[in-house]
Amino acid sequence: MRRQQCLALLFLWALCLCGAAAGAERLLLEKKSPYNTILVSENDEGLRILRFEPGGARQSVVKRGDPDHLELPYTRVIPVAFAFVDNPRNVLVVGLGGGTIPSFVRRHFPEARIDAVDIDPGVVEVARSHFGFREDANMRAYVEDGRRFIERTGRRYDVIFLDAFGADSVPYSLATREFLVSVRRALAPGGAVIGNIWGRDYNPLYDSMLRTYLAVYDEVSVVDVHGSGNRILVALPWKPALSSQELVRRARQLTRRLSLRSDLGDIVERGYQRARAMGGRILTDAGGP
Repeated sequence: MRRQQCLALLFLWALCLCGAAAGAERLLLEKKSPYNTILVSENDEGLRILRFEPGGARQSVVKRGDPDHLELPYTRVIPVAFAFVDNPRNVLVVGLGGGTIPSFVRRHFPEARIDAVDIDPGVVEVARSHFGFREDANMRAYVEDGRRFIERTGRRYDVIFLDAFGADSVPYSLATREFLVSVRRALAPGGAVIGNIWGRDYNPLYDSMLRTYLAVYDEVSVVDVHGSGNRILVALPWKPALSSQELVRRARQLTRRLSLRSDLGDIVERGYQRARAMGGRILTDAGGP
């Protein structure tokens, strides 16, 4: 009990120090899992927050019962996937967190089959118990290494979201050429991969990650996430006949069609660009981080 109290005090002190909370937060849960120290808190606005270390980055923020609430800036960019694939039938999410992405997709594409994969059983358990993540006939969570799941799957997905983070970075095994080749094989024709990574200022492997995506996919674009260090990569195994203006137009249509609370057209117009690596190397399994 004393250790739990000390961790709670450390957590709250760290929140005050880094200003991470939008309001006062209270710690609801602290538990060890095979891969992380899982911390769940709730702020004055009723938002549930998932972290993997005291004072660490917010891994997920969920307003329970409201899957349209996309609190973290990068999650407001995620719907750009549906400007390229407008009626997905099979969707894969690697990295469950609090279930923000699969729950959003389930809300807007109820006929789609959604598979969510997370290596950490503690994260899956907490998503169910504290973040309102609910499985049904069309949405299932799997406790498995995301790479192994993709390598063995026989399903072809219209959209694959790569949103797996440890405490501070994408696992190296989910950034290599070999992994991205297996992701490409798991895509349906005309499919899209959406990758969430840290940008150049925070991520020493940023240009190498870009260069690796460019080596595997026919088209790679980047959407800067305003007010965040995240970058959203859009990787396609096909060449879209889309100008930037047409993509903005589609993004505005999506905003209206899905009743998004942030204008995706503005986000795309301000932050979308073709990917260009400035140096770096192609990441391989043999190369190591």
